[in-house]
Amino acid sequence: KKENQKYLAEEEPGLTPKVFAPGVVSLSNRFEYGNTFSGDGREFFYAVNVGQKPEIHIIKFQNNAWTKPAILISHEQYGYNDPFLTPDGKRLFFISDRALDGKGPKKDIDIWFIERTTSGWTQPVNAGKEINSNKNEYYISFTAKGKMYFSSNGETSAEDDKNYDIKTSDFKNGKFQQPIVSGAAINSKNYEADVFISPDESYIIYCSERPDGKGAGDLYISFKDKSGAWQPA
Repeated sequence: KKENQKYLAEEEPGLTPKVFAPGVVSLSNRFEYGNTFSGDGREFFYAVNVGQKPEIHIIKFQNNAWTKPAILISHEQYGYNDPFLTPDGKRLFFISDRALDGKGPKKDIDIWFIERTTSGWTQPVNAGKEINSNKNEYYISFTAKGKMYFSSNGETSAEDDKNYDIKTSDFKNGKFQQPIVSGAAINSKNYEADVFISPDESYIIYCSERPDGKGAGDLYISFKDKSGAWQPA
C-alpha cells in the first residue's frame, strides 16, 4: 500500500518539526544527518556518526515493507557524509576526507560519488578538479536538470577560511563545468553551506552564520524573480 511506502510509513511533513523515524533512523545515542530519498521514494540514504566518523546507511522499500537499515559505504579511516542522489537515481554523491588513491592519510573534504550498476554500486569516484579544490567542498544538491549546487572555501586565505560560499556547476559532455560562485543575494563574507536547491531552481534554502542572525546558524531562503535573478535571502 502506498501509505505504507511513503516516508518510511511516517506522517507526511507538516509545519511542526518532528523527529524522523525514531528507533529506526533516529536513535538517541548517535547523530544522523544529511539524508536523501530516491525519486520514487523507495530508497532512503542518510549519514550516521559511528565512533566520531560518519558513514552512509540505506533503507529500501521491498516486498511491501521497509528493510532494516544497512551500511552502504563505510571505512575504518575515512568518513562519508551528506549523501544526495542525482535526479536520474544513477549516482549517489557525498563528501569525504578520503585520500585520492583510497590508501593514504585523510585529506581535505572533497565531493565524491558512487555509481549504480547492474551488479551494485561502484567504488568511490572523486568528482574531479573542476569541482574539488585543495580546501573543502561541502553538501551537494541537484536541480532536475542535473546542475549541482554545493559549498566551498576553496578561494579563501588562512585568515578567512571559514567563509564558505555556495557555487554551481553544470554537467555537460560527461563532466562538470567550472563552478560559478553565486552572487551577493545568497553569499556573504560569512559561512554559507548545507544547501538545498528546488528541482526547478526557483528557490534555494541554506544555512548561514551571520552576525545579525537569530542563532549560531540560521536557515535562509532566496527566490528567483521573473528574470531569473536571485532575490536577497
